Amino acid sequence: MGGIDIVVIVIIAANVMASFKGFNDSGFFHKYKFHVSSIQAGEKIRVLSSGFLHVDNTHLLVNMLTLYFFASNVVSFLGTGGFLLVYFGSLILGNLLSLYFHKDESQYTAVGASGAVVGVLYAAILLQPDMMLGLFFIIPIPAYVFGIGYLFYSIWAMRARRDNVGHDAHFGGAMGGYFITLLLSPWVLQEHLLMVVLLAVPIIVLFVLQKLGKL
Repeated sequence: MGGIDIVVIVIIAANVMASFKGFNDSGFFHKYKFHVSSIQAGEKIRVLSSGFLHVDNTHLLVNMLTLYFFASNVVSFLGTGGFLLVYFGSLILGNLLSLYFHKDESQYTAVGASGAVVGVLYAAILLQPDMMLGLFFIIPIPAYVFGIGYLFYSIWAMRARRDNVGHDAHFGGAMGGYFITLLLSPWVLQEHLLMVVLLAVPIIVLFVLQKLGKL
């Protein structure tokens, strides 16, 4: 893993250990997963702990690979402390947004580091919008195109409700990465203003649709 900051290795290790514990201990998994009624009853730790659990090996692998590929970009620009703020801020904001959208669904549950990981990805896009991503690991596309497209896809998926993926947590995580990065690196507003504006469009659209009762 040469060059990767030790804190990223620690976070990946924590995700792996907690997830494998959850795979083999259903009591542990259910105690710490995101569960609306339990959180509303006072078990706030689930907002954080659920971000270290995963449903299976594939879910864990995809999240940790994405984190591995983009964390170093964020660390190089924001430092270790900034990276931690983005990671945990995005994780928490993602789950809080999910709680907001599912507050009337007492049995809604979710797990995964996706909110935090998407936050790191969006921080990396803001900090280096000219980088290229491999769509399906093959097709090269500009990072900002992926970012905007992914948020609009998340809005569509939130409205369609055709799968069991926590798209609202992904969206909240992206918002966390977006706003925390701007707070920590205001120079981005000057150097990448167009990208900042473009990436804000789907966020605005989401809350307009929410206000209109379309979600």
